[in-house]
Amino acid sequence: MKRAALWVVLAVLSLQGADPLECGKIFEERKQELELRLEQIDEQRQAYEALKDATEAMLRRKEAKLRKEAEELNATRAKLDEERKQIEKLIARNEALLKAIKEAKADKVSRTYAKMKASAAAQILSNMKPEEAAKIVATLKPKTVGQILAKMDPAKASEITLLLEDRTSP
Repeated sequence: MKRAALWVVLAVLSLQGADPLECGKIFEERKQELELRLEQIDEQRQAYEALKDATEAMLRRKEAKLRKEAEELNATRAKLDEERKQIEKLIARNEALLKAIKEAKADKVSRTYAKMKASAAAQILSNMKPEEAAKIVATLKPKTVGQILAKMDPAKASEITLLLEDRTSP
């Protein structure tokens, strides 16, 4: 096709009265210009391909780095979740132990007051803050409470009774 175009140009030039040698020279110059331009285009294409390859390689490295960071984050998150669960179990166990200790302590105090004579217990409870006395009295059997309150000052006994009532009300 290039040769056909070349022949067409030669034919046109010869019809116009141009010298065929001069046309050959023009064609040669033009050929060199085109070859130079093709070399430039090829160099630019190679530079483009190199840039494209470098960009793709950089993108692959960044994607690999992001995947690795995501895996590390997921591993850290899983580790933290596991630690949180263990801490929650420890807290629940400690709360149960604390409750058991408080119950044992209250039971011991309750048994101590239950074994005392009503007058001695009444005297001790009368010297306490009403709130503290009500906590202790609340753990005793009703019969024992009645005996102790009967031996107390009526004002103090009524105050403790009101506090007991507040503790049992819903």
